[in-house]
Amino acid sequence: MSETPSASRAVALSPFWAGLALALVASIAAVWFLSGLPLLTVAYAGGLATLLALGIALQRMRPAAAQDGLAPPDWSVTVAAIERPDMAVAITDRANRLVCASALFADQFGVAKAPPNLQVDGPSLEALTRLAREAWRDGTATLDKATAADGARSWQVGAERAGRGDDYLVWRFRSLAAEDTAGTYAAQIAGDFGMMLSRAGVEAALVAPDGTIRAAGPGFAERATGDAKATLAGQEFVSLLRTDEKDRIFFAREGKDGTPHQLLHVPLNDPHDTAGAGADQAPSLMLLMEPGVAIGASDEGGTGNATPQLEALIGALPLGLAMTDRDGRFLFANPPFLRAIGREEQGLPQYPSDLAVKDDKGALADAVRRHAKGPSNSGDMAVRLKIAPEEPVSLGLAGVRGLGDAAVLLSLADSSEETKLKRQVAQATKMQAVGQLAGGVAHDFNNVLTAIIGYCDLMLLRHTPGDSDYDDIQQILANSNRAASLTRQLLAFSRQQTLRPEVLQLPDVVSEVSQLLKRLVGEKIEFSVRHDRDLGPVRADPRQLEQVIINLAVNARDAILASGAMKRRLTMATRRVAARDVRAMGSDILPVGDYTALIVQDTGGGIPDEVLPKIFEPFFTTKEQGKGTGLGLSTVYGIIKQSGGFIFADNIAGADGQPAGARFTIYLPVHNGVVPESERQDDSSEAPSNWSGGGRVLLVEDEDMVRAVAERALTRAGYTVTAADDGETGLAAIANGGEFDLVVSDVVMPGMDGPAMARAIRNVAPELPFLFMSGYAEEQLRNDIDIDNMHFIAKPFSVQQISQKVGEVMEKAKA
Repeated sequence: MSETPSASRAVALSPFWAGLALALVASIAAVWFLSGLPLLTVAYAGGLATLLALGIALQRMRPAAAQDGLAPPDWSVTVAAIERPDMAVAITDRANRLVCASALFADQFGVAKAPPNLQVDGPSLEALTRLAREAWRDGTATLDKATAADGARSWQVGAERAGRGDDYLVWRFRSLAAEDTAGTYAAQIAGDFGMMLSRAGVEAALVAPDGTIRAAGPGFAERATGDAKATLAGQEFVSLLRTDEKDRIFFAREGKDGTPHQLLHVPLNDPHDTAGAGADQAPSLMLLMEPGVAIGASDEGGTGNATPQLEALIGALPLGLAMTDRDGRFLFANPPFLRAIGREEQGLPQYPSDLAVKDDKGALADAVRRHAKGPSNSGDMAVRLKIAPEEPVSLGLAGVRGLGDAAVLLSLADSSEETKLKRQVAQATKMQAVGQLAGGVAHDFNNVLTAIIGYCDLMLLRHTPGDSDYDDIQQILANSNRAASLTRQLLAFSRQQTLRPEVLQLPDVVSEVSQLLKRLVGEKIEFSVRHDRDLGPVRADPRQLEQVIINLAVNARDAILASGAMKRRLTMATRRVAARDVRAMGSDILPVGDYTALIVQDTGGGIPDEVLPKIFEPFFTTKEQGKGTGLGLSTVYGIIKQSGGFIFADNIAGADGQPAGARFTIYLPVHNGVVPESERQDDSSEAPSNWSGGGRVLLVEDEDMVRAVAERALTRAGYTVTAADDGETGLAAIANGGEFDLVVSDVVMPGMDGPAMARAIRNVAPELPFLFMSGYAEEQLRNDIDIDNMHFIAKPFSVQQISQKVGEVMEKAKA
């Protein structure tokens, strides 16, 4: 059984009293020994006994007095202590009941529920529950972010045990500035900034959309209630003011005997909301200005000089603001306004219309004139500034009165970041559109090239070397193959080319082309290769990766030779990039994971800043006319993206801070897993077929030229060919009882396309194999077409290639 506090104290003090008793007995013995008088000794002992009894009695009375010395808590004092304009505070007990809360907490969360059971989203509710458990256990806990259920605002939350017996939990909610900028303004207005405004003759209050006060400056509170420390949160703003017959504004407490004020209303809505759709839901900054507070005083020149107090006020606000006089001339502007108009160095022009393009000058000048001389009102207008004539901005205008020469308040948000993002989105959209166009053009062009190459092959069968037409046909065939290479580049850019991915080591691919690269860059350029250890394998087409490396090396060589650099160096390096390294980069593009990187770096003087965002665009080139197609880097980009990787380009700064060279970094994800069986098979174009048994082939192709070439090629190879010009005709050929060993079909056809025809045929002949012909990527088609026993041949193809491919499929089907 545990001891009571008083018992434990008695036990702790008993050695003291025992020692004291021994000392007293010793003193009595000394008196007897020295005096020898019994009566004196008895009197001395009795006095000591009385004092000892009185001391023990007093000691026993002290715990009782201590136990009932504390009075019940006074929560009104606590409420006054937790009132913070920048922080919502609540106190809960161990039963999770709300004991008391600040006005800001009641405004943001209400009083119906106590933390952690607040109106927040699911993850935040779970995090708040964990936070409460940790705080009860450890004494204190924090949460970086909790988000409201509607996502409108977020808070940083802290919880701490408090009270005599640690029976209470104090919750503190601080609004995050990114989600609730008004909270920052509230803290500034209620603090020292509000006191400075009050000394300058300006009383400030932050008012919620429903008209209630969220925060008020000390001067405002004193004028409204007589107490500078009064909490006005939750009170109606208009209830504290009165107007007279001249529409002058007074504090209700002071009445008409007080000082009249002019009211400036600044909505704190999203500056990027050009339509003003969210203005009704945004809080407002209300500024009450005394008549003696003037922005400028008239002088002989007619221009005003801004008073330091209000110029400091406007300058402290994050929104771009400027003032004009009644004649429309600029008085002054704060730094955000100057940044938004791009005149931080030059300063303001004479008139606002001087900022606009020629077509908008008149409209802007008329708007300023109307707001300067008409009734006090506000509005917005779209204006194109000279610094960005293609990007209209929203300029706010508000007429103000009673401020001397100041007549119009102009507001303009700094939208440079927003404009940059818009351009990036437009660039990405343009690249996507161009990629789709390139893929479509390449697909149609492949049909034409298939016919040209096929007819050339058929003609060469009737001509021998030395024939007068033989060389001409060979020239046509060579140019056709060159055109086919160009279409492959277009398909690579649009990520629709056929890849043969393998699991490989990147250094092996670099080694395969290193000898070729040395010949390409020449002896005048120092070429070196470095490899990291423990590189992870990647999954890509080795031939396409070789093309990537060669393209980057050739571009680097040309840049080095054109720059005339003294140090001519081209470096290739492979690097292991772990997931923690990617996480440390903080990239918004590169997902966290393990990568093997290929870095190609040169000393060619770098890439100009205006060119860097365009280098991966198709047909963009900085080379002279006739010396570049502009498809090299776009092909590199397409191959890397189709392989699941990422490519970045940047400049390397030299000792003088200027670009000394360019660097291309390719990130390919590390492949984890076994190599699929299909990737271990040899390319069909390299393994000749042993099939020679003939067969019945249904050929379905809507392009007459391609169908004629394929039919002649297969007939010549010994197959019995039935040709159809669309999917419906091909389906009818089988549905009417036709027996075939293979269906060779185009993919994209008008009406019923190849995959739809194949699914319908499978209902009649489930085991019939299909060979699809297309200029699109095989991998893309396999993802879109879920059909068993399906094969593929890419366009353009030669007579030998289609005959060989059909034989290979026939051989597999009969095996």
